[in-house]
Amino acid sequence: MPAMPSVVVAMAVLAAIPIAAAEQRQAYAEPVGTCDGYPRLDIGMAEGFCAGLVIGPTAGDKRRELLLPRSLLQLDDATWLLTDLGGWGTTRGAVWKLRSRPGEPAGLTRLLGGLNLPHALANGPDGLVYVGEMSRIFRFDPHASDPARTVETVVAGLPDNRLHENRHPLSKFVFAPDGALLVNIGAPSDQCLDKAGEPLGKTCPEADGGDHAASIRRYAVLGPGRWSADYTVHAKGLRNSVAMAVHRSGTMLQGENSYDFSARWLPFDEINVIEAGRHYGWPYCADVAAATPGWKSARAMACGSDAHASPALLLPPHAAPLDMLWYDGTMFPRLEGKLLMTWHGYRSIGGRIAAFATDASGVPIAEKGARYPVYGGRPRAYGIGPASNAQILTPGWDRVAGKRPQGSPVGLAVARDGAIWTTDDRAGLVIRIAVDRP
Repeated sequence: MPAMPSVVVAMAVLAAIPIAAAEQRQAYAEPVGTCDGYPRLDIGMAEGFCAGLVIGPTAGDKRRELLLPRSLLQLDDATWLLTDLGGWGTTRGAVWKLRSRPGEPAGLTRLLGGLNLPHALANGPDGLVYVGEMSRIFRFDPHASDPARTVETVVAGLPDNRLHENRHPLSKFVFAPDGALLVNIGAPSDQCLDKAGEPLGKTCPEADGGDHAASIRRYAVLGPGRWSADYTVHAKGLRNSVAMAVHRSGTMLQGENSYDFSARWLPFDEINVIEAGRHYGWPYCADVAAATPGWKSARAMACGSDAHASPALLLPPHAAPLDMLWYDGTMFPRLEGKLLMTWHGYRSIGGRIAAFATDASGVPIAEKGARYPVYGGRPRAYGIGPASNAQILTPGWDRVAGKRPQGSPVGLAVARDGAIWTTDDRAGLVIRIAVDRP
């Protein structure tokens, strides 16, 4: 009997895996018309933009081939890699090869399986692809006849952030200008408080203990394709640095997923300029200079002092930034040099892709009187601190019965042709944003 193609085997495996109820959502309406050659999704876009479906379920075809797609990396004009978490707290994660051309059905091949929460993807300086999996960063050759045999661990010993024991388990990394690997270590909890809402000590043991959580670790480069097994703490006081990016000027930015206060409109998420040795406030400070309620009495940090590196820009509360990059494509000249960011949050702020004007260092420019958008309500003022009126590329990605769920964008990538690719993990979609033409 002839062997089945790998994609067929993979689809059979996925078909047997139930998707958790929390990940099952209203389907997108069946596309009508095309967006630059791809089926046009019913997402309200900014003028001149449209959203095309690359792959994923709709009301007309509910087959879900990707469970929780996250990050994207282009290999050639028609070939992409993408990570799939597979499910929280499981080892169903995978790295897929996606073949896609306008007017043709997309094709998937699973290159790697059995992974534990794979999220980040990046091209390495050695021409290999690097993947951030829970507890490690590894590299592999996607062009090999058997990619799984080329997997090699690059950084080991990252915290084993088991779901529900650790709230921020994903491994995100970037390459520093000097070649070092900078790796996110998420905070194990929301605010470093006990069950009674009291501080866990005079200072937070989660941040100042052995794992140095809520930080960015630096693994120094030892030579071509080699990094130190030991690390230094590059920056601390960062609750969850899933969105990180390094500008061509050398500036490093971080998008902070801030605290889950019970207040709907507080605290603000943040964009931080990361500098070695600085403390960005978690769990003692929020916003520009406010002490967090649980730690205010402990006075562990003077939030208005230079001890606290305040944000370069405030983001809307609960926006949940998960990826960002500077647009360098040719399809949208009006976006040239702007910082693009996905807002994954499930509240009325999330479900957006935002663009910010930046200075020569890639840092977003603050504006007076800035306001942020709210689905179902009027734009709201920030009121304090540096903020900006973001250009929203997806102003109509809210939930509309019979048309779409609220968007849950995660990964971002600029294709060789200048189109913007993103994933919607909760809906299992890969989406291509292009100039608005059939």
